Amino acid sequence: MKLQTHERRARGFSLIELLVVLVILGLLAGLVGPQVIKYLGGANTKTAKLQIEDFSTALDAFRLDMGRYPNSAEGLAALVVQPSGATRWNGPYLRKNTIPKDPWGHDYQYRSPGQHGGAFDLYSLGADNAEGGDGENQDVVSWQ
Repeated sequence: MKLQTHERRARGFSLIELLVVLVILGLLAGLVGPQVIKYLGGANTKTAKLQIEDFSTALDAFRLDMGRYPNSAEGLAALVVQPSGATRWNGPYLRKNTIPKDPWGHDYQYRSPGQHGGAFDLYSLGADNAEGGDGENQDVVSWQ
């Protein structure tokens, strides 16, 4: 009798046992997967907020040296390339000497003077690269 029990165990798992495990894994993936995707999506928005804060710090350093913020025509490029006629420019003001794109691969939008009560407006249009939106498509702005 012991030989038969040993032979049965050596064959592996039954089809029912495998199906039960697959159902359990499917349920776990269905419950955990959306939460992980939601968390990863929120990470892009947080990254954009942090990058906007870094830009704001660099823009403040530019203003301390130049006595003004870059105008809209100069844009964020004035943080890494000296604008013409800018004799007091002491840049580059960004660590990597490049203007990073937002987490979705789009350019940040910059306006100076700002239209929301500040000296400048700096924002990302979100994943859809269009104004407005919810979730990952929402705009990430410097004035809020």
